[in-house]
Amino acid sequence: MKKVLGVDIGGTKIRMGVVNENGQVLMDKTIPTLIPLYPYLEEQILKVITEFPDLTGIGIGTRGMVDAITGVVTFEKEIEGWQGTPVKAKLEAATGLRVEINNDANCAALAEFRIGAATGFQKVVCLTVGTGLGGGFVFDGEVMNGVHGGAGEVGHLILYPNGLVCSCGRPGCSEQYISGSALKRMIQEENVVDPATGGLTLPHNLFRIATNGNTSAIVVRERFLSDFAVLISSLQAVLDMDCVVIGGGVSESADDWWENLIEKVEPLKLKPLKLKRADFGNEAGMLGAAMLVIDQ
Repeated sequence: MKKVLGVDIGGTKIRMGVVNENGQVLMDKTIPTLIPLYPYLEEQILKVITEFPDLTGIGIGTRGMVDAITGVVTFEKEIEGWQGTPVKAKLEAATGLRVEINNDANCAALAEFRIGAATGFQKVVCLTVGTGLGGGFVFDGEVMNGVHGGAGEVGHLILYPNGLVCSCGRPGCSEQYISGSALKRMIQEENVVDPATGGLTLPHNLFRIATNGNTSAIVVRERFLSDFAVLISSLQAVLDMDCVVIGGGVSESADDWWENLIEKVEPLKLKPLKLKRADFGNEAGMLGAAMLVIDQ
């Protein structure tokens, strides 16, 4: 049975897994992200190959923007020296194996499409709500990359013209209103106090406190979910997808807000649309990276 290596590269850690064509993980390990990244990455991959000499390919998911055709990282400011690296060409030369590389959110979307929550759907949008807001589109089995590798950057759709200035430098991006960082800001604005500690609540506790009737927490929840519903509706108007999968750190508290979101999306839908919670957590990027080289 075909085995491939999936690699998910983050700002502080790298997750590597050997995955077979059924999506079964045969080896899974996490290592720190070290700089300079490329020579370290190559060294670690060659070590895995010595342990699994029958690997048939390597899939890489990374933060930043990627030209999926050339395999070059086209934009990434957090990992020093990573932008501009021709990862595909260098790794193929070093290993003799097929190498594919894409954005980590796209990889997560591919995992959900192939073997996760969106199995059986045709046009899938995956939204990752963590510290920021990421997205990936998989239509008819293919990741939508865009001309410059920038498709799926839903966190930078402008939700409020002339709104809060985003890290990208533009005002009003949706990431400033729909993300863990946005929740943290709104908690401060509304002075949401956690009864258990007497201090400001943490974002992952906010929705529980709202469910228990805390007025200021309810205000933040309503702001957050109303904006989230508008974003989903706007994406449907453009993409006409049949499924939206929601994952990321904020989704871990979804038991306390999922039905509220569905209620807010319902009157904004233009066509039938299924909202689903992601099947995969932190392993989604690694699994999806493997799917890049597991042909269906």
